[in-house]
Amino acid sequence: MEELEQGLLMQPWAWLQLAENSLLAKAYITKQGYTLLVSDLQQVWHEQVDTSVVSHRAKELNKRLTAPPAAFLCHLDNLLRPLLKNIAHPSEATFSCDRVAEALILRVRSELSGLPFYWNFHCILASPSLVSQHLIRPLMGMSLALQCHVKELSTLLRMKDLEIQDYQESGAMLSRGRLKTEPFEENAFLEQFMVEKLPEACRVGNGRPFVMHLQSLYVAVTKQEVQMGQKHQDTVSGDAHTSSSTSLQATDNQLPRQPEQPVSSAPALSVLEKEPLDTSGPMQRTQLSKVKRKKPRGLFS
Repeated sequence: MEELEQGLLMQPWAWLQLAENSLLAKAYITKQGYTLLVSDLQQVWHEQVDTSVVSHRAKELNKRLTAPPAAFLCHLDNLLRPLLKNIAHPSEATFSCDRVAEALILRVRSELSGLPFYWNFHCILASPSLVSQHLIRPLMGMSLALQCHVKELSTLLRMKDLEIQDYQESGAMLSRGRLKTEPFEENAFLEQFMVEKLPEACRVGNGRPFVMHLQSLYVAVTKQEVQMGQKHQDTVSGDAHTSSSTSLQATDNQLPRQPEQPVSSAPALSVLEKEPLDTSGPMQRTQLSKVKRKKPRGLFS
């Protein structure tokens, strides 16, 4: 399911107007399942299913249709993609939603192979961690990115003012007076913006301005988040491997070294053990008994 989770994170939000319900939604569908996130700016709902759930629900809602889960998932993708891309969805497909207790059910009605096709997305309240992953952290990242963007533009404006000043000191004159501008003062600009522009800029409304103007930045921020998470996992895996290797080396160095044995002692013992006892002469039996009485050297002796 990791592919579904990462795929959903990098999807932009879409604005849906279903009857009297204005919703923000994003979805990611593969042959292995789908994941869906829906919000009305008050609550966030989520559903993630695999092929087994798709197959079971398809049999319940479409008794006359027989197809593998991948076919149903492909059809759902074809129905949702135009809706989430803000493109007029096909006339044969209709969408509606109902709220039951704390759940939200998104209903789809269409046709598949000439037969009626029904599907219900059963979305439950999303966990706080999921809301943070898809809304709080990306919005914080977008705010920081926009602040950095403003700082860069402020620096560029100051450099432009210095360039214009140099032209003026060299005797250059404007051919059209209406193009004349005052030197940029960042503090004065911010104060004026807070008074004149901020009230209009902060009108979130039903979420449509956020969807219409900031989704490219949202996707860039979430993609960066995924890449940083993958780098962190690679670093942790590398550190764990290095730590394991170092630990094994240290353990090996701490083991007591076994005393060196004469090279011929081990082979001589094995040969004697293989010889039959009843064919040995007196001298051989004496040597064998001596070998048996000798205590073997252990690792810690």
